[in-house]
Amino acid sequence: MLVLHAWWRAPSGTDDGALVVWAEDSAVPPVAPRPGRPARGAAHPFAADAAQLSAALALPLDLGDRRELTLPTLRGRPEASPELPREDERAAGTGRPAVWSVPVLELAPAVALEVLLAPLEDDVAAGSTWRHLVTVAAFADELAARGRALPVVLAPPVSPFGVRPWGGRAVWRPLVTGADAAWSRAVALALPPAGLAADADPARTPADVVASALDALTDAALRRRLSAAGAAPARATSGPAWLAALVTPGDGSFEASAGAVAALSAELARWEKDVVGGPARARFRLVEPPEGDPDDLWQLEFALQSTVEPSLVAPAAQVWAGEEAAAALARLVPAPRQALLTELGRANRLYPELARALRAARPEALVLDSAGAHAFLREAAPVLAAAGFGVDLPGWWGRPQARLGARLKAVARTQPGVVAGGAGIGQDALVDYSWEVALGDQSLDAEELARLAELQQPLVRLRGQWVELDPRRLKRGLELLEEPPGVALTLAEVLGLAATLDEETTGLPVIGVEGDGWIRDLLAVAADERIERVPAPESFHGTLRPYQERGVAWMTFLDRVGLGGVLADDMGLGKTVQVLALLALDRPEDTTLGPTLLVCPMSLVGNCQREAERFTPELRVHVHHGSDRARGEDFAAAVETADLVVTTYAVAARDVEALREVPWRRVVLDEAQAIKNAATRSAQAVRSLAARQRIAVTGTPVENRLADLWSILDTTNPGILGTAPAFTRRFAVPIERHGDEDAADRLRTLTRPFVLRRLKTDRSIIADLPEKLEMEVVCSLTREQAALYQAVVDDMLRKVEESEGIERRGLVLATMTKLKQVCNHPAQLLRDASALPGRSGKLERVEAIVEEVLASGERALLFTQFAEFGGMLRSQLTQRFGREVLFLHGGVPKKERDAMVARFQAADAGSPALFVLSLKAGGTGLTLTAANHVLHVDRWWNPAVEDQATDRAFRIGQRRNVQVRKLVCAGTVEERISAMIAEKRGLAARIVGTGESWLTELSTEELRELVSLDASAAVAD
Repeated sequence: MLVLHAWWRAPSGTDDGALVVWAEDSAVPPVAPRPGRPARGAAHPFAADAAQLSAALALPLDLGDRRELTLPTLRGRPEASPELPREDERAAGTGRPAVWSVPVLELAPAVALEVLLAPLEDDVAAGSTWRHLVTVAAFADELAARGRALPVVLAPPVSPFGVRPWGGRAVWRPLVTGADAAWSRAVALALPPAGLAADADPARTPADVVASALDALTDAALRRRLSAAGAAPARATSGPAWLAALVTPGDGSFEASAGAVAALSAELARWEKDVVGGPARARFRLVEPPEGDPDDLWQLEFALQSTVEPSLVAPAAQVWAGEEAAAALARLVPAPRQALLTELGRANRLYPELARALRAARPEALVLDSAGAHAFLREAAPVLAAAGFGVDLPGWWGRPQARLGARLKAVARTQPGVVAGGAGIGQDALVDYSWEVALGDQSLDAEELARLAELQQPLVRLRGQWVELDPRRLKRGLELLEEPPGVALTLAEVLGLAATLDEETTGLPVIGVEGDGWIRDLLAVAADERIERVPAPESFHGTLRPYQERGVAWMTFLDRVGLGGVLADDMGLGKTVQVLALLALDRPEDTTLGPTLLVCPMSLVGNCQREAERFTPELRVHVHHGSDRARGEDFAAAVETADLVVTTYAVAARDVEALREVPWRRVVLDEAQAIKNAATRSAQAVRSLAARQRIAVTGTPVENRLADLWSILDTTNPGILGTAPAFTRRFAVPIERHGDEDAADRLRTLTRPFVLRRLKTDRSIIADLPEKLEMEVVCSLTREQAALYQAVVDDMLRKVEESEGIERRGLVLATMTKLKQVCNHPAQLLRDASALPGRSGKLERVEAIVEEVLASGERALLFTQFAEFGGMLRSQLTQRFGREVLFLHGGVPKKERDAMVARFQAADAGSPALFVLSLKAGGTGLTLTAANHVLHVDRWWNPAVEDQATDRAFRIGQRRNVQVRKLVCAGTVEERISAMIAEKRGLAARIVGTGESWLTELSTEELRELVSLDASAAVAD
């Protein structure tokens, strides 16, 4: 397998930069590590050659070249990227940067756009930089499709002799305003550090990279669309050469004198300023007529808004009167009155109706009748908003309740239990469907539509609410009601139809699906009264809480009608228990149905075994994992005698052929976020398995993008949300990029039957879960710690001034690690095996807390991100209290890990009371409810990761309040970042949530402020 990486080369001379691609090859044999640093420009040992790259991307070989990249290097060889599946490349630690020579392909923007938007082959994976540039390319293509670009003329650079060459370049540049600007900033923040690995200019920022790539790719996307539309004229006969150069393939070069190019460039710049605006913009607010107004006159009110501080808005009346709001605006906008007139004049070119208001000396508003208001809502408002003006419309506008829509009505031909063999209904059951026309929730018949059409008013107040009556939609609604019922479709086809059809294809917006019988129950399945309670069978050794009974009943209902689902309960609510109760219901019903396959991450195999033994001891469980796992006839024999087969995602991908031979009763995907990328081998493997039902189990159905949800739901119910491109167009882009609440509502309606989500914080779901008490424990530094801390800071600040690019980033990350080590204990940084007592304020605080825990007869979990410090903690706590301390880290074998968990969870008095865990090894997949104290000895600076670790104790089965302590050292970087997380937790989850990589982009002065040791910090003796 090849793992693709890429970066965008900076513009050079007269080009717009280029996409440079290289790849790692998983087939390259392991290379023995060498001590010391490699020679500069040594060949990258894992890099694919140019021929492999060309074949993988279906490109000519003559594009090949070699480039030098600065990459993290450990023990004399480059560190493999996380996407490269190489067991030998998992050494801990971050390597120092070194320069490596790699074979590359350099692609011009037009070719780059095609390659980035094309799907990859099965044996090619996308690295983080490739995925990022795919996002940029999709953004550029979308901007081109929406016409969000302006023409620009570039003059060629002046020669060293002061001569400007003949000719110029006509190119398209993206017009990024409003939500697009916010999206562009987010994309720049998300640039992986490796995206700058080959930049010779250390001053080039992520924003520079994204802007350069977006410029070039938008130009290529527009030229492609114009060429496909036949807009390319012949240069000799089609007017100005620069205009022809804008709509023809190529780099946009045209012939003209230097003076003509300069004049044209200046004219276009003035035009762009006129289009985009300056430090202030006009804002328009449409106000409805008051109740009872016989004339139904609307008011379009004017205001002036700062583009620098959008919260500063002054109504036109205040601008003319010079009142307080306008005075505040004047600090940022010179001459607000002139600015308002200028902006209204600019808007008048797009909305000529404003000319009536501009006849007044001091225009404040424009009066409109209902036809004028409708024209503004439908035509002018989108144009003004696209041009950068502020537009405030009534809240009802754009909502489904305010306009006619079409609704699919599905009628089941077969009822549950009719299909022979108890096979249920399923996605393939035939249903009859027809169309209904509705205004919001109210269905309308043909007679009502005809009466509305007679009003001949585009906006009507109906039942106390304004609604839009578009004559074309009224006509289309009448046509739909007259159409005969459609040909019978499968349920999956009907639901997929509702997910993919839109106004362009039906003439009316599709607002939902209704059904009768079991289809009605399915669509309303989230309502408790629609789900018949299913008590746990006698073979289930446990008690289900009410919400867990509902979860089992929901999965049983879906199974009865032959559909899959996503059990997306919050972490700790017992998803595995609900699945086991469902499996226990199967055995007495029919032993010929076949076994259930449970696929999970490797770290959860032991947990699944233990849970099955505890709650369903009668289930025959076979674990298909490990190098000695059963194969061939042995595997077939093992499966034949099993009720539950447990395997991992990695093994499922490797043994997919054998797994396909089994007629599975059910496939359960635990931690189903593992298949959020539909293109991975694991996702494709589980999709290919034949099963009557698929259940996905995950606490995070949407981790990063809505595409995650599509992938999971399309695995459990193929086709239920339409194709991936249609889903992206109708839901992902409107919701993620534009915050479209209507699209979000439609998606919730479509997915509600197949996703069951309950939150632990909802007291109506579980009222008997104890409280979680979180507190920050501030520790003092010893003098030794303070001196070491200051030395590390001084060393970094001295070196960071002399470093640049990836070397600087590596230095910052290494320093953050050292500072956290100093805060833990000087011996961790020095690694000198010296004595521990009396040298660390944090360790002393840990000991004090542990003493109280042990005195009260309770138990504690202690999390650290450093395995070596975990060993120190274990040694010190064992010596200090004379008690056994368990220690789990990544090097502990599965069998020993399972034994540790069992001993800690045991109820007997001799069980260990203290459990030290490496955050990576023990932060997920474990149930450790014997502890009711959690200590985060050092912070990961990722709230989600810390919450996951805390939930090892704060979960179902916990009967005591859980006390969570997060230890930080006063006056240090720990305290400052902890404050950031506490004050802006949502922002921290998005930006700080990736670890410390965001710190590398801070300026030297910002770093100094963040890491410096406060003079007032308490220092313990």
